[in-house]
Amino acid sequence: MRWHHVFALALLGLSLPVHAADSTHPFRIGERLTYEVSWLHITAATAVMEIAGMERAESHTLAKLVGTAQSRPVLTAFFPVDNRVESEIDFTTLVPKHMTFRRREGKKKEDIEYVFHQQEGTVTAVRGGTTESLPIPVGTQDIISCLYYTRSVLPLKPGASLRINVYHDKKNRPVEVRVEGIETIESRWGDMETARVLVIMPFHGLFMNQGNIRVWLTTDERRIPVRMKAKVILGSIVADLVDGVFGVDLAK
Repeated sequence: MRWHHVFALALLGLSLPVHAADSTHPFRIGERLTYEVSWLHITAATAVMEIAGMERAESHTLAKLVGTAQSRPVLTAFFPVDNRVESEIDFTTLVPKHMTFRRREGKKKEDIEYVFHQQEGTVTAVRGGTTESLPIPVGTQDIISCLYYTRSVLPLKPGASLRINVYHDKKNRPVEVRVEGIETIESRWGDMETARVLVIMPFHGLFMNQGNIRVWLTTDERRIPVRMKAKVILGSIVADLVDGVFGVDLAK
């Protein structure tokens, strides 16, 4: 896998309240987080994660997670990226019901759709004009819902861990999440106490072709991912939070 393809995959990994929907979660409807994505100290892309909407459906509440990634001119000149992921989730259990991925990377154009049937233990995948039904474990996550699930469930204490099944590229993918330690990092809001979380992804994932990712989550009740980092063939890809809608002062 060439380095620019690895970089393009990283752009989507990046994914408070206007109206509270469920006080048990650290995030609310209306959250919007904007990241600058850099490689070798060059700002090459902007990524945005937001909880864009909510509605009632039968006995549960639905929310839409939206992740976008757009290359900056420095990257667009030779490898333009304009990707969008939308995931409709049950906002109580945080499991996905429907996901679409509009991928535009260089000359590659691809549209992917997954419909999750959690109770039946299957997913309907539509990709490249082909539709198929495949088995999944109950509670399976998609490539964007897994971050919000982790934010809500993982205890932010050194040594704490979590195992998740993520459906990606027509396969069930095991992901292990582990809290390495508590670390204070610099941000545009000043020094912030964070939990440094290691994400072990033994497959071709969002951030890199194969290997580990680190995410820094604030240790307050909002558990905001303020930094994400993945090593690639040459250097590292870093996504730093630069703006957001939080509902209260981030530095408070």
